[in-house]
Amino acid sequence: MSSSSRGASGSRSRQSPAENRRWLKRRVPRGQLYKLSPGKPRPKRLGSVELADRVRTVARAWWSWLTVAIVLQERGHWRGALVAAGIAFVFYHTSADTHPAVFPLASDLSVDSAEFRRTLEGVTGMPSVSGNRVTIYNNGDEFYPAMLDAVHSASRSITMEQYIYWDGVVGERFAEAFAKKARAGVPVKLLLDAIGSATLGAKIFRILEAGGCQVAWFHPIHWYTVHRATQRDHRKSLIVDGRIAFTGGAGLGDHWLGTAATATEWRDMQVSIAGPAALAQQSSFAQNWLATTGEILSGEQFFPKVERQGTIAVQTILSSPSDGAAAVGTMYLTALQCARRELLIANPYFVPDSRVTAMLAAARRRGVNIRLMLAGEHIDAWWARQNSIRRYGKLLEAGVEIYEFEPTMLHQKTMLVDGSWATIGTANFDNRSFALNEETSLCFHDRAVTRELLAIFEKDLKRCRQVSLKAWRRRGLWQRGKEAVASLIEDQI
Repeated sequence: MSSSSRGASGSRSRQSPAENRRWLKRRVPRGQLYKLSPGKPRPKRLGSVELADRVRTVARAWWSWLTVAIVLQERGHWRGALVAAGIAFVFYHTSADTHPAVFPLASDLSVDSAEFRRTLEGVTGMPSVSGNRVTIYNNGDEFYPAMLDAVHSASRSITMEQYIYWDGVVGERFAEAFAKKARAGVPVKLLLDAIGSATLGAKIFRILEAGGCQVAWFHPIHWYTVHRATQRDHRKSLIVDGRIAFTGGAGLGDHWLGTAATATEWRDMQVSIAGPAALAQQSSFAQNWLATTGEILSGEQFFPKVERQGTIAVQTILSSPSDGAAAVGTMYLTALQCARRELLIANPYFVPDSRVTAMLAAARRRGVNIRLMLAGEHIDAWWARQNSIRRYGKLLEAGVEIYEFEPTMLHQKTMLVDGSWATIGTANFDNRSFALNEETSLCFHDRAVTRELLAIFEKDLKRCRQVSLKAWRRRGLWQRGKEAVASLIEDQI
């Protein structure tokens, strides 16, 4: 190499900046880290965990059973060790997360305020969309004909995300309607939960297959998918042409037929949204359809430009455990703490944890009138019923009024706060809906909608029996034993 080249090279080397090695230095000294930070009062956590709850937590913890398995193995008890290891394996893959909120709201909000609406939009990430027509349907004899009429009118697409699609009269009626539209060239895509709709039946499947409908199954159970087995798609959405969407408590099953006049006719509600807010449910379907099938939905068939159909603003809460802090749980926990005058809840599966119990007790102390309308003896989930009864005591002591629906299974999921805000949807009032399931809830800050829901609540309340604290305290040892057994899987309900 020539001397001139070496000189040029040396010149470039001298001009190059030295590598910055500050990243190798120590981090911010501990004394500087918090010394000048503003003081923050530590808020009191919501609820207190009782000793019995701690014992149950340890008893169903996977690491407890793994420890037992190791101890038994070391002592030569191979059979016992295998059983304990099997239990540890099951608990490891089925242990339920809970909603992360543990502190009360920092702000004093009223549900009547625009600040409350903006807060709900901010913490859930779901905007309120105006320009919709909202129709509330009571019981199967009202909502099934409306849903079928919408299917018959479809010209672009039909999509359905459904937890329960069972064989029977209702299932076949919808299958035939879906198949007819599919044969006419309308895309029909059905996303069914692999546990909730496992009894779809061969006849309905053949009808859908012959018509050219597409069916996908959400989280089917295999040995290699045990880790996600508890995460279910509990949504119940039917979307037609991307312009009208139905949701609520009802799936497709014969027990929803009728008017809730007898024990075989479930009491439930559905809501139809016609207008721009319908696209939110289409979006939730499209995301889970993509995750399940790998297909991206696109174009005017599924996402049309939707004109205003009314004057009502709708906030659609799309909740998923994949989001970390499930939005429906955030919505419920926020609204509970903002009640100032009246709180009305209708829900079949009401299993409040210590946080929710503390929120309801605090609401009573600030003068909120609270009435809970829950499923009674007619219920399809023994475990939920026992856990619900077990939790009655502290609520009754705080002055909460509890009513059990007597004629049949109550299945609608509604909440009204201060006569000005309401929600209705698919979510139960339990940890499964708050933290484990895919759920949909519609929120309304509209006086006309809340008045209609209030009238429905008051009418249903006349068919209920009020639970007294005295009667609850007198329940026998057998009932208390059932509650103790059911409490072992409380967080899975």
